[in-house]
Amino acid sequence: MNRVRGFTLIELMIVVAIIAIILAIAIPSLMNARKAGNEASAVNSIRTMTTCNEQYRTRFLAYAPALTNLQVTGYVDSVLASGTKAGYSFAYSAGTSSYQITAVPVDPGASGDRGFYVDATGVIRFEPTGAATSTSPHID
Repeated sequence: MNRVRGFTLIELMIVVAIIAIILAIAIPSLMNARKAGNEASAVNSIRTMTTCNEQYRTRFLAYAPALTNLQVTGYVDSVLASGTKAGYSFAYSAGTSSYQITAVPVDPGASGDRGFYVDATGVIRFEPTGAATSTSPHID
């Protein structure tokens, strides 16, 4: 009499349950790491735009009227000039002697939590939820 060897249904169910438990623990951590990465990218993008805008002002004696001007002159790439990068949407407005840049998550809670703001002072500010303003606390 030959016995057929293999896994029983209970053994397979136990393996599936263990995999489900591991995923339930790992997925929230991965999502939080993704949000933290998107927020770090947004802060670095704002820093880049601030530096490039100061260089633009030195060269042309006024701040760039739009992000596309920073792209045309070679200061930023097309991804950043499009106004959306790494889960954040950037809004830019400028005059001759001042500018404002805001960054808000495209999908709040999923792509990021904090909103960011910078102006001609170069101080980057944040709000834990929603859009940041000139009165928001600064990043340390």
